[in-house]
Amino acid sequence: MNNFILIFFFLFLGLLLKNIKQFPTHIYKSINKIVIYLCLPAITLYHIPKIKWSNELLFPIGAGWISFLLAFVFFHFLGKRLGWSNKLIGCLILTAGLSNSSFLGYPIVEALFGKKGLETAVLVDQPGTFVVVSTLGVFVAAFYSKGSPDALSIFKKIIFFPPFITFIVACLMNVFEYDLELNLQSLLLKLGSLVTPLALFSVGLQLSFDRKSQHWQFLRLGLFFRLIVTPFIILVLYVFVFNRHSEAIKITIIEIAMAPMITGAILASTYGLKPKLSSMMIGFGIPISFVTLAIWYFVVSFI
Repeated sequence: MNNFILIFFFLFLGLLLKNIKQFPTHIYKSINKIVIYLCLPAITLYHIPKIKWSNELLFPIGAGWISFLLAFVFFHFLGKRLGWSNKLIGCLILTAGLSNSSFLGYPIVEALFGKKGLETAVLVDQPGTFVVVSTLGVFVAAFYSKGSPDALSIFKKIIFFPPFITFIVACLMNVFEYDLELNLQSLLLKLGSLVTPLALFSVGLQLSFDRKSQHWQFLRLGLFFRLIVTPFIILVLYVFVFNRHSEAIKITIIEIAMAPMITGAILASTYGLKPKLSSMMIGFGIPISFVTLAIWYFVVSFI
């Protein structure tokens, strides 16, 4: 419950300060950089070295990759057919293709499945959605913001993206079974804990409720794809095609059914991919997802 209160507190704090003329609302750009370049690498360096690998882990890890590729195929081809701008297509791929598997996912999974469930949640998030946003997400942001393919430039953005660099380092630490000393781990954990308040505060500063906005139809489509279509496809694929019925699969489906990933929205905003729409996807997606998650939890209880 404290996590949920925290989520809404910082979201509405940003909304409140947004309407105060003296407050520098453009500060959200600096906040975004702190989240991407400091807090997210801290999370990676803390969690990845602790993961114990096996073939069964491919299912929770693969879910984030599958959902992002589904969004890419759907919105790219639909957008091109309907004549959408590249920035709109890129925004929808980044926000509808990535689930909020950490900020919302961790507390919700712990509440529904206990602390043991966090082991699966971390797998869905860290080598799954988090690596997707650090690699394919950066590719999509760079590609659709420029409007023209520049392979070398995009490749440089990916390999020099701080969260991606720290992910590679963390993977090497895992392979060689090396972890940082406890004081450093404690520092990383504290830095990582800043992600939720800073990211939600940034979203609140950018969130707009303009009734005449041209984004409403895209908001509805993006949230329907994120909250309904994607978890349904993962459910069919994992349960009915691969015949998997473990608790890890249930947790994976719940994680994929989360609201849009805050980091994906920040990445879209940073690259100028419809910042208002990306903020709306988060601002409306989070409260709506509490309803859809209750439905999905009921569904997975029968698996």
